[in-house]
Amino acid sequence: MALEKILFGTYTRRVSKGIYEAALNTETGELQDAKLVAEVGSPTYLALSKANKLYAVDKNGDQGGVGVFDFANDEATLTQEVLAEGASPAYVAVDEARQLLYSGNYHKGTLEVFAIAGDGSLTLTDSFQSEGSGPRPEQGSSHVHWNNLTPDNRVAVVDLGADKVLTFDVSDEGKLTLVATLETEAGFGPRHLRFSPDGQYAYLLGELSSKLSVLKYNADGSFTLLQTVSTIPADWTEHNGGAAIYLSNDGKFVYTSNRGHNSIAVFAVKDGGASVEHIQWISTEGDFPRDFALNTSNEFLVAANQNTDNVTVYRRDAETGELTLSQKDYEIPESVRVLFI
Repeated sequence: MALEKILFGTYTRRVSKGIYEAALNTETGELQDAKLVAEVGSPTYLALSKANKLYAVDKNGDQGGVGVFDFANDEATLTQEVLAEGASPAYVAVDEARQLLYSGNYHKGTLEVFAIAGDGSLTLTDSFQSEGSGPRPEQGSSHVHWNNLTPDNRVAVVDLGADKVLTFDVSDEGKLTLVATLETEAGFGPRHLRFSPDGQYAYLLGELSSKLSVLKYNADGSFTLLQTVSTIPADWTEHNGGAAIYLSNDGKFVYTSNRGHNSIAVFAVKDGGASVEHIQWISTEGDFPRDFALNTSNEFLVAANQNTDNVTVYRRDAETGELTLSQKDYEIPESVRVLFI
């Protein structure tokens, strides 16, 4: 029996206590053995380093930041909290080559860079204050929602509030230099970004617009817009927000989640990466799906519904990219982040 472990980051507003773990049985296509592995305030995003240090968004009273955990033998032991007054970050990402951690704060509109010491502890090395606004009510100021490495080891930052994608050079010491800025269409509300396996293209998900844009990633760190499509049906008039986006390992399919329409949207990648075509919507069997993830073999996709406290499992057809329901109503409270480990 093959079991693949998954960590679930959550909000802790109602019933959740922190970070949970479950196992995906790849024979039955079902989750099992859910348990709480760390009590922490609203760990909505998680990243695990190769040294088995778990970095989680952390909220403690009126302070927010990053919690550092030793994650050995299925137990998460808190070793450090890097907290400051105000809201928690929205995203954390590990840079293994430079041993840095990047943290993006939605409410503050900042990117922070931390050096990772040998014991996994963090020290701030630089920060960047993004600026700008957009036409939608949610865009009164900068809102950094995503930050991670580009294929050429720069760092890209997605600013939902300012309708921008920023590209930075990063020194080995963790110092930032802004090298390029992409401005999306007004009100696009960009949230998350993923790159094609060959590094030539990127796929940008708009939360506020429920749109997906295909971008060319250029050698100087800039992006060029190639195509924009909708992630929801044309006749959907109720509220929707795009949430997460992932690509299959072969780069042939893009998956996005819709909060409101409560679906996973599936797109086939065309023209060697330069365009996409919508091929499927499938219900998440719950309300407000945030993150989801493909397992290592890409045979399964696991999606978390925040408001209904349930996780859904799909089998994935490697040839067509389409999903079929394998399991629904598996209970994980207030789940947001899905991380195969």
